[in-house]
Amino acid sequence: MTRVCLTRRLPEPIMHRLGELFTVIVPAQSERTLSRSELIALAGDCEVLVPCLNDHITAEVIDALPELRLIANFGAGVDHIALAYAAARDITVTNTPSVLTEDTADIAMALILAVPRRLGEGAQEIRQNRWQGWSPMHLLGHRVHGKALGIVGMGRIGQAVARRARGFGLKLHYFQRRRLHADVEVELGAEYWPTLNDMLQEMDIVTLHCPHTPETHRLIGAEQFRLMKPTSYLINTARGALVHEQALVHALEQGTIAGAGLDVYEHAPQIPEGLRNLPNVVLLPHISSATIESRIEMGERVLINIRAFSDGHIPPDVVLVD
Repeated sequence: MTRVCLTRRLPEPIMHRLGELFTVIVPAQSERTLSRSELIALAGDCEVLVPCLNDHITAEVIDALPELRLIANFGAGVDHIALAYAAARDITVTNTPSVLTEDTADIAMALILAVPRRLGEGAQEIRQNRWQGWSPMHLLGHRVHGKALGIVGMGRIGQAVARRARGFGLKLHYFQRRRLHADVEVELGAEYWPTLNDMLQEMDIVTLHCPHTPETHRLIGAEQFRLMKPTSYLINTARGALVHEQALVHALEQGTIAGAGLDVYEHAPQIPEGLRNLPNVVLLPHISSATIESRIEMGERVLINIRAFSDGHIPPDVVLVD
């Protein structure tokens, strides 16, 4: 029977089904990220590894797992996996695309609303018993309706955000390497910008929805913040490494931009003290995909990929190496 190693426990319906089909290995303390040595010891003789986004599946890890044939990632992003090296070793890598789209778009939209309207500050004031009652000038934020929203990356999630934002009366703009088909632009009511920096200068809110690659690493840094309006906001629910965090802290402290809403961080779970101490930032603990429905659907995709592979078929969610 195929031996499958999980780095974390998955929802119980998925664990039950995996246990029926395969020999499943799972760590005793499954809420803690395994060290490299712990991961190698756990998965030493397994044919299938099911990592999560905080497991770094490097070339060294792959070399230490001689029986490994499939990496069935629990998640859509695969920048934590040495894809080219896995391909060179003839190891198949799969992910769980499409599953996270709507839930991630919901959180992005929530931050688009929360940051300009200063919801985080208001919630803290209530919890700390500092609220003195209604006042005409108290916690004045900015209206969202009618503002220009710049979407960086107009894939599945970016388009889902666009559909939500359009319902809130935002004016939609986007940047990515390849322009959308004209019909999609018309459907979304979105204006294309061929260069990121040109778009940033005109936006009231910028939301990131592109993958983390060498080309997008720290895509938003000091230069980009200088181009943005002092009344603008940055939202990131994609990958923490898209943003130079120290440059962001500086921009927020100096008033170069007005605020930020973050669900992802460059060195998670570590978050710079500067970010944690700023009142004009809404910080979430990477919960964009944290719904029961999403986790079960992700587990189902993992199960389907493993089942197809163990039956000698090409899994439906194979990640291709450029």
